[in-house]
Amino acid sequence: MRTLILLALAGLGAQLVDGSLGMAYGVTSTTLLLAMGTNPAAASATVHLAEIGTTLMSGASHWRFGNVDWKVVAKIGVPGAVGSFLGATVLSKLSTEVAEPAMSLILLGLGLYVMSRFTLRGLPEDRLGKPLGKRFLTPLGLVAGFLDATGGGGWGPVGTPALLASGRMEPRKVIGSIDTSEFVVAVAASLGFLLSLGSQGLKWTWVLAFLLGGLIAAPVAAWLVRMVPPRVLGSAVGGVIIVTNVQTLLESDWIAAPGAVSAVVYVALYAVWAAALAYSIRAHLRERAARNGSAEEPQPVHVSL
Repeated sequence: MRTLILLALAGLGAQLVDGSLGMAYGVTSTTLLLAMGTNPAAASATVHLAEIGTTLMSGASHWRFGNVDWKVVAKIGVPGAVGSFLGATVLSKLSTEVAEPAMSLILLGLGLYVMSRFTLRGLPEDRLGKPLGKRFLTPLGLVAGFLDATGGGGWGPVGTPALLASGRMEPRKVIGSIDTSEFVVAVAASLGFLLSLGSQGLKWTWVLAFLLGGLIAAPVAAWLVRMVPPRVLGSAVGGVIIVTNVQTLLESDWIAAPGAVSAVVYVALYAVWAAALAYSIRAHLRERAARNGSAEEPQPVHVSL
């Protein structure tokens, strides 16, 4: 029972972050399951089955608060479903010894991207309103969907920064659209896992625990998306993903690092993470002060002679 409660709380926290940042439910939940010794394919399948319910609730909540661009959802969701189905099929055929460190490498790469992207660059806002075409959204959906299934997460970490980097959508609509389109990605990945694995390694009580926590958090996260500074949250989530998956790799047969080496690596990682958070917070405060200063700056008075 304690495990189920912890999983439900983890699902709640992951969905709270995912719904307010547009990423991290899958990578956070999958990382936790891997740390508990779950088979990589079963871990990803568990998360995606839970996501069918959480993404449906999250999408409805984001729609309710006006955070969804349905044209983007359609253009990125369908190729995302194709990519996730293929990714689930590939992961199901890998051995556990190969899949676990391989998945951790993917998650580590995604974590590095998330933290560096939000820490160093923030959110571009100079091209808002320009349309996004299929030439951009179709390959993005395919890649993000494939990584989402093989890495246990990746739809948000790939899709959200890519759409934000385009500068053509408001951050809240990027997050709402990514979360909403993730429903079809989760359905496709779940079908791929069930067809390849059956119910092997799945614990349905764990699926329900993740689902319950996510359902509670989804409406709150959709409301918070207007208030939480994505730059700071992105640095925080990226750091969690990096530290956890570095631990998995250091303990794997690929590396099998001695304890002293691992300790040095952890100290360095925590120092970099703390520096990234501090930089993000300072940058956010500077940006907010600049915006407030611009709003309060008096306009010049023109006198006609």
